[in-house]
Amino acid sequence: MFTIEHGFEATSITLIDDTVGALLEDVCIKSYEDRIVIEQWDATRNRMHGITLSMNQAHDLAAALDLPEGIYQRAEP
Repeated sequence: MFTIEHGFEATSITLIDDTVGALLEDVCIKSYEDRIVIEQWDATRNRMHGITLSMNQAHDLAAALDLPEGIYQRAEP
């Protein structure tokens, strides 16, 4: 399950783990004009972990999700 919220500075997507068994903390993805920020709460350390991707890295990640194993270079639009 997930939610999408559009704000002034960013669009936020929250991924909610609704599987059976041990649940993981929600993942929040914030899309800004120039970067993507991925955050997840770590209850054992009582802090938020974050990763920032450039828009180019985010486009590469999106393309990689449907590709087989290998090395690729995405063609620029």
